[in-house]
Amino acid sequence: MAHFWKDDGRAYIPYAWYTAEGARLENSEKNLTFAGHLFLDAVRQEQDATIKRWMALQSKDLFERALKINPDNDSAKVSMGAAYIFGGISEAPMEGIAKVKEVTDKDSTNVYAQITLATASMMSGQIDKAATRLHTVLGVQPKNLQALLMLGDIAERQGNKGEAITWYSQSLPLITRDDIKAELEKRIKELKK
Repeated sequence: MAHFWKDDGRAYIPYAWYTAEGARLENSEKNLTFAGHLFLDAVRQEQDATIKRWMALQSKDLFERALKINPDNDSAKVSMGAAYIFGGISEAPMEGIAKVKEVTDKDSTNVYAQITLATASMMSGQIDKAATRLHTVLGVQPKNLQALLMLGDIAERQGNKGEAITWYSQSLPLITRDDIKAELEKRIKELKK
């Protein structure tokens, strides 16, 4: 059914649902985390709050199952925390942050955890904290496209056009899609005015 919805039906939610159900039946860490990411990746783009919450709950369940198989899977811990943060599935938003911080407390150079926390900081208006985390990421991965673009966005929000241009310019050679590269080049030209 998952293949039908992906290939012929071209409907993401049924595809993700049947993939998740298959992963639950198979109960393998790899398939559970794959299915969990199908939902988690869609959570941030979903506009409907009810569907967003449902997707986040599905993602959380799948990552919890993966962590029962391998409690040391830091990526699954961060992903479960991200489901809390971006899906709004808890009355206590710090619950998701705590899950991600558990990983950064153990390994401050965990890029996925640092970017997740930086994104959460930006969402809550803690721009300086986000920038600090992104600089940590660049210390580990100097060519991390997401960190470079986020730092450009932060600089732009703060009205620092020159710094924004610098960050965006550093990211240009890393972008492989021509349409995105053209948009960023256009943005840089606008900032230079």
